[in-house]
Amino acid sequence: MLDAVKISEYAHALYRAHGDAAEAEAARRQQESNAKGDAEEAETWRKVRQSISQMRGPNQG
Repeated sequence: MLDAVKISEYAHALYRAHGDAAEAEAARRQQESNAKGDAEEAETWRKVRQSISQMRGPNQG
């Protein structure tokens, strides 16, 4: 699993690439990871999604 700094870097990169759709993209990747049985990768994407949500702030999604 990635450390907090790497999670934040992934979240920022995903947000730059996908804008407001970044959180949905992270959720999609989390689901894909779960579907292929990779719980560790799914947890990483969950944390990336959470980081994006925090970046966006309250009432943004």
